[in-house]
Amino acid sequence: MKRVCVVGSGSWGTAFSTLLAATCETVVVWSREDVIAESIRSEHRNCLHLRDALLPENIVATTSQEEAVSGSEAVVLATPSAFLRSTCASLAPYIDTQVPILVLSKGMEAHSHKLMHEVVADELGHPERIAVLSGPNHAEEVVEKSFSAAVVASEDLTCAKRFQKAISCREFRTYVSDDVRGVEACAAAKNVVAIACGVAVGSGAGDNTLAALMTRGIAELGRIVVALGGNPLTCMGLAGMGDLVVTCTSRHSRNRSFGEALVGGETLDTYQSRTHMVVEGAQAVKGLYELGHQKHIEMPLTDAVHAILYEGASIDAVVANLMDRMPRNEFYGIE
Repeated sequence: MKRVCVVGSGSWGTAFSTLLAATCETVVVWSREDVIAESIRSEHRNCLHLRDALLPENIVATTSQEEAVSGSEAVVLATPSAFLRSTCASLAPYIDTQVPILVLSKGMEAHSHKLMHEVVADELGHPERIAVLSGPNHAEEVVEKSFSAAVVASEDLTCAKRFQKAISCREFRTYVSDDVRGVEACAAAKNVVAIACGVAVGSGAGDNTLAALMTRGIAELGRIVVALGGNPLTCMGLAGMGDLVVTCTSRHSRNRSFGEALVGGETLDTYQSRTHMVVEGAQAVKGLYELGHQKHIEMPLTDAVHAILYEGASIDAVVANLMDRMPRNEFYGIE
């Protein structure tokens, strides 16, 4: 493709732009921040995110949505989930109905319980031209060309394969899937499990505990995926187990590090202000918690994180409640 637009100039949007820059003539990054757009234009660096990375010269930036989108053969959405709907609404006048869209945002909209591709379809229409990407892909390693893998899912595999071709390279291996709902459900729920793992580590838990939480997290993801009409096998792939492992264990994971910070007494607002990053799990847990009660999905880790963040529960009380749960069959609720 000659020109692709990336909407969002955070860490992931910036890193993903470098993947596109290898196969596309021009990558236009839209940023809300004048200072970021100017630093990319003049210094080929993002002054707030991944500051040490020198960006390819064919990546340019603007704060004008019309300028960013006009003439682009594809649009990549890399905004935080909480701002995805409003961002798409403002982009709508400039995006042609035939332009394919790739969604990098991960989460679930509170109250509506819609996944990210559904939010985009609401505002931009034509769901068949929408694809989503997920996998164990920390921006800090992708921008350094450390080997990574991801899955691109779309209702139309032709759309998924188009993006697969645009971003696949020796260091970034991309697979395709038609299980959009399964991929997106995993992407939202794994961030919540990672917060739980961070709380456990911050409280002094060892490797056994972390492994148990991650494994039970996979089971919880499976119940959510099934309830949303996805394929439970997706939970064992890159969007499920792959992304869960890296998000729960990596030093780059904002969700896990936020969980650790919670134990130290830091609030969500102060953590996000300090790191200049959005904790997606703290947003996704609202919709997942509501969905679980509406559909009677048993989600003990989601309930625990919600109780700590939004119900005023103490960490000690929540941990005790989890430990006192009666064990059941290992894979209940996934059949």
